[in-house]
Amino acid sequence: MEHNTIVDPDIEEYCRLMSTAPSPYCDAIYRYTMEKMEESQMLVGPLEAGFLCMLMKMIGALRVLEIGCFTGYSALAMAERLPRGGKVITIDYDEKAAAVARKFWSKSPRGHAIELHVGTALDILPGLQGPFDLVFIDADKNNYVPYLELTLPMLSDSGVVIADNTLWYGKVIDPDTNDPDALAIRAFNEYVSDRKDLEAVIVPMRDGMTLIRPLK
Repeated sequence: MEHNTIVDPDIEEYCRLMSTAPSPYCDAIYRYTMEKMEESQMLVGPLEAGFLCMLMKMIGALRVLEIGCFTGYSALAMAERLPRGGKVITIDYDEKAAAVARKFWSKSPRGHAIELHVGTALDILPGLQGPFDLVFIDADKNNYVPYLELTLPMLSDSGVVIADNTLWYGKVIDPDTNDPDALAIRAFNEYVSDRKDLEAVIVPMRDGMTLIRPLK
């Protein structure tokens, strides 16, 4: 099951075809997840992963923090783009999905650059040591605000936070929606917009991605 997207599917497919292809290791995760996993729509697709990796290269990221790993596609994609000595630290509460991720990472020559923590992110984050050059938030929507508050102090001087699904099927602009995730994302977007110590931009890619960085 594919994740719904606010972008025309034909345009998204064209963009995918015209972009750099994922590695065989990432492609194997993608195919397995789509064929075998429930809630496969949670997977970060090739376009989003490509966007993350391009941004990583542009800012010279060495340490990455990911909240929400699922079957490990984006974590491996980012690990493949890190320089020697770089690391992706990723968190997920789902042991079944984590086992799938570990299985595929073990086949990749870059799997060793990923450190996985299984448990509740709000419990794990205070014990992590920064700085991180990129933080990717793609987990339970009702906790996006505390995830942001916990990770902003962990950013390096040039660090960026990226929050995923920030348009939530387009429901964030529906005044009549009762979708709890849409309401949580709308509150998060308003929180970020209201903070004068941050700059942010929402990119309408797939289901929306927000780039956030502190104003210096």
